[in-house]
Amino acid sequence: MMSQLDQYDYELPPHLIAQSPPPNRVDARLLVVDRATGEISHQHVRDLPEILRKNDGLVLNDTQVLPARLVGLRTETGGRWEGLFLEATAEGLWRLLGKTRGKLTPGETVTLTNAEGKPDIRLHLGAKEPEGIWVARPESDEETFTLLNRVGRVPLPPYIRDGEMVSSDRQRYQTVYASRPGSVAAPTAGLHFTERLLRQLHGMGVTLSRLTLHVGMGTFRPISAGSLDEHRMHSEWVQIGPDAVERIENCRRQGGRIVAVGTTSVRTLETAAANGSLQPFTGQTDLFIRPPFQFHAVDAMLTNFHLPRSTLLVLVRTFGGDELITRAYSEAICQQYRFYSYGDAMLIL
Repeated sequence: MMSQLDQYDYELPPHLIAQSPPPNRVDARLLVVDRATGEISHQHVRDLPEILRKNDGLVLNDTQVLPARLVGLRTETGGRWEGLFLEATAEGLWRLLGKTRGKLTPGETVTLTNAEGKPDIRLHLGAKEPEGIWVARPESDEETFTLLNRVGRVPLPPYIRDGEMVSSDRQRYQTVYASRPGSVAAPTAGLHFTERLLRQLHGMGVTLSRLTLHVGMGTFRPISAGSLDEHRMHSEWVQIGPDAVERIENCRRQGGRIVAVGTTSVRTLETAAANGSLQPFTGQTDLFIRPPFQFHAVDAMLTNFHLPRSTLLVLVRTFGGDELITRAYSEAICQQYRFYSYGDAMLIL
């Protein structure tokens, strides 16, 4: 018997999972999907100045990816340990996920190795919270981001080289406009932009607005519940300020389309427009966009190709329409588009 989630499944040949970004960000392919006509066309990200119009508004997520992947050894046993930094508390404690062979116990310490593979600071493991999250105290007075930049690695998803970074990932798994540290994964649709392309778009009359959504690990979790209604959506911190709201509303008044770059921008905009009109907003969102969601703030979206049975694919299908986006994914596979974080993009108009 077919479940509700089966319709969000698809077969992807493994060789189409991109293992590295294109040499030039803007050379990524762009599948353009027109909801009004049902047409699908093949372009490149560098063609956006010919596709977008004067008065359109591009909305960018300026979050910055933290070097959140941690590697170390259990101080007592020497056993290998891996972790993922999630956030720092006001008291300077770290909340993180960790895995090792055997069972970790509160009170243990882990010696982190830095980017050069040398032993560095120790982490004292404290309480274990629900969902496997540890609270730990770093044995250092350094500021969190300074410390992470030394001992952390780029938190690549496991489908890219089993999560093992190379030096170029520090720059390429980050948007060129990233400015607010806090994400444990990149808002990948934004990886395709260069400063030159953004200047080009701005010069032709496209408005650029920024908001922030700090991407959490829940983004990539497949839906395990039996139906969409039973799925408990993860929560992420978002912010959109009065200046961005005013620019976006001004675009609309001039007849422009609001083009959200990435599902993170869509979630932030629609959270801030939950009452029907866009308002400044700061706080947590657990908005799960699924049928029959009504969009209030987004007219078009640029997005990468997403994992099967994921909340991101559900969002994209809700926005673009089941039949059309299913056809677009089939076309992308047929035409050998590159999928997932370092892959190609789709523009839904």
